[in-house]
Order: sequence, then structure tokens, then C-alpha cells
Amino acid sequence: MIQQIPLTKRRALKGLLVLAALLGAAWAQTETVLYNFCAHGGDKCSDGSAPIGALIFDQAGNLYGTTSFGGAHGRGVAFKVTPKGEETVLYSFCTLNDCADGSFPQPGLIFDQQGNLYGTTLEGGTHNKNLCRKGCGVVFRLSPEGGETVLYSFCAHDNFCPDGLSPDGLAIDQKGTLYGTTYGGGVHNNGLCYEGCGLVFKLSSEGKETILYRFCAHNHNCVDGLNPNGLTFDSEGNLYGTTMLGGVHELCALGSVGCGVVFKLTPQGKETVLYSFCALGGGNCTDGQFPNSGLAFDQKGNIYGTTEFGGESGTGTVFKLTPTGKETVLHSFCALNDCSDGQAPSVGLVIDQKGNLYGTTYYGGAYYGECDVGGSGCGVVFKVAPKGEETVLYSFCAQNSCTDGAQPQAGLVIDQKGDLYGTTVVGGAYDKCSYYGPGCGVVFKLTP
Repeated sequence: MIQQIPLTKRRALKGLLVLAALLGAAWAQTETVLYNFCAHGGDKCSDGSAPIGALIFDQAGNLYGTTSFGGAHGRGVAFKVTPKGEETVLYSFCTLNDCADGSFPQPGLIFDQQGNLYGTTLEGGTHNKNLCRKGCGVVFRLSPEGGETVLYSFCAHDNFCPDGLSPDGLAIDQKGTLYGTTYGGGVHNNGLCYEGCGLVFKLSSEGKETILYRFCAHNHNCVDGLNPNGLTFDSEGNLYGTTMLGGVHELCALGSVGCGVVFKLTPQGKETVLYSFCALGGGNCTDGQFPNSGLAFDQKGNIYGTTEFGGESGTGTVFKLTPTGKETVLHSFCALNDCSDGQAPSVGLVIDQKGNLYGTTYYGGAYYGECDVGGSGCGVVFKVAPKGEETVLYSFCAQNSCTDGAQPQAGLVIDQKGDLYGTTVVGGAYDKCSYYGPGCGVVFKLTP
């Protein structure tokens, strides 16, 4: 039986506990496992284990990503996988004393124009303050050959980490300036965020940090949001993102701190809340609650994302937001018998040229198999058409012992042929990991 594994402190902070339900679904595309993690064996899985982030392509079609665990020191790796499925570990974290180079990389990497990779780690760094026993996280750069440079170590100032702690993914502008969020830290807490409510930062190529916005700046229940996730640029250089909590509606299961928001931030740091979730009320917050991902744009400037909970069945949504903040729920999960359409959408959506949306769910699908956590399935890859029609493209754990992968926790990438690529946290051919369940995760490809 695969159990929901505590991948990161950030996941635990967010309280990502998903209600179980009986599931059933069918798959409509061909899946190929490009790489099975922990192929090199050993207790630490030197090639990495538990990939949780979305992948990125280079111009040659190679895929790059991170794993939460594994590597030479058991604290995660940055990896490269060729189109033929050959893996190279670019960097094993916690190589330096006290993990000064970072520990437990967060989902997602980005490229600059020179081919360098950038990312963040949840822990590690040179500042081990009272709030961060093992360091408060870093922003790092990797050369194409795998040489690492720590650009910034968080919590550099005092015990309350006004510069942030536990950084999330990054965005980069044309000048090479990095932008990101931290789940905690900042100067505002209002009694709701012991470690600070999170912030948006800017980082120069030399590692100079500028704080653009600190959340929970208002006095009543963080109506501007708290605990931000990821960032996306629009064509004018504005930043868009979501916060897990906060907003003006207080009907959520995690207490009276709001159900999450979609926000816009100008380059000068002026924040606007475009939408506060649970506006429709009701026990399930039918418009969604707890947005957990970055955002995607269509050509008209509409915004798309997912919520982990809420919707008609309380098990998550895919939503659309106009530039003026009008929300439409395109799909509420568990709409089909036994939740065959999936349950608990994972982080991030990708959009094709026709406006179709693609993503994954952590639970759901046709195969209970060894992912039968109180009756839930092993996750799906789904497609949502512009008008909201959902199609399940693949249900995981279709093979014995989930050798095809199980429980995807990240978004997808799409190539010019329309093939989809992603990762699953568990499943695969090698069962040598320290957590419960078969397999240490895979990189997969879906073809029509």
C-alpha cells in the first residue's frame, strides 16, 4: 500500500491531506517509462528518488528536473534524462558541510539564455537560525556541466527571517533577474503565521535580494493572501501567483484564515487580489479552495489554475479567471462515478495552442492496486477542453506493482508533437526506497 509520503516540510505546512474515495477511470494514450529512479541501488539511491517537480526541455530534447530524496547524500539531486532515457545526476545536494549548498530541492528548474539552470531548496544554506534547524533554503545556479553556486541563503538577517524562508520555484526575466516566492518569512504574521506569512522576492544575477511584497500586510485575516506558490509573468512584466491561504472568505477547514487567492504584482511591488476563493460559500466551497499551483495564460489573457480542494465534491477544481477577476470552474473532480476523473489535482497546468489544458491528479483513476489509501487510486493525467469537458488520458498503476508509476505530484510539459512528459513520486521498477510503497518514482512520456 502506498501512503501519502511527507515529501517536504512545505507539504506538511500546507496540510495536504486529501479525503479518500473509491475511484475508477480509463486511459486513452500510450505511456512509456523513460527512467526508473533508484536504478543504481544502495540505501540512498544515488541517482535520486521521489521526483516531485515538473520537467523542462533543452533545445536537444533532454529533460531536466529534481528529486526530493536520493543522491550521494540522500538529500536530493538535479538530473538530466535524454530522449532515450539515459539519466545523468548533475548535482547531489548536501555535498558541503552542514548542507551549505542546499538540501531537499523544491520542484522545478529554469534555464537562462546561457544554459545555466536555477532552482531552490527547501532547507540548507549557511543560516541555521532558530526557525530553521537545518538551514532555511537557498537559491542555486547550476552550470551546464553541473557546477553549483549558491546565489542566496535565506534567513540571513534575524530569527524571524524578514528575507524569507522555504523558497518555492522561480521565474526569470529577459535580463536574467530571478523572481520567486517563499512559503514563510517576512515581517507580517498577525498571530496567524508564526514563521511569517511569505513573500515575493527579486534576485539579481549577483545574488542581491530585493523584497517586492510581504504577505499578510493587512490587519484582518490576511485578506491579501498568505503562503504563496510560484509565479508567472504576463507580457507586460507583471507577476501572477496564488496563495494557499488568506483572502476575504473564512469558511475553510484550516480555520478562519481564508481559502486562498489569485494575486497580481506589478514590477514595483503593488499587489492586487484578483480572486478570493470560497466566494460561493457552502460546505465544499464550490468555486474551489486552497489553490496550490502556478498559473497558465491563454492568448486572450485569461488565467488558469487548480485548487486542491473545493468544487462540487470538495476534491479539487480546474478554474478559469478573466483578466478582470471573474471566475469559472471548468471542472470539479470526482464528477464521475467512483471519482474516475481523478481527485486532488497536482501542481500546475500546461496549455496547448488550441487552448486545451493538461495536468495530473495525485489520487484517482481506474487502478486501486497498491495505492488503495482508504479507497483512493494512483492518480491520472487529464485533459480539459476550453469549454470544460474533461478526458482522462492515463490512469497510473495499470501495471503490476505500479511499474508504470504512481501518484504524480507535478505538472506536465508538452513537446511540438503533442507528447506529454512528467514524473510520479512513487512507482517504477526499483523498490529500494525508505518510504512505504513500490518504486522510487519515474519519468514518463505519453503519446497519442
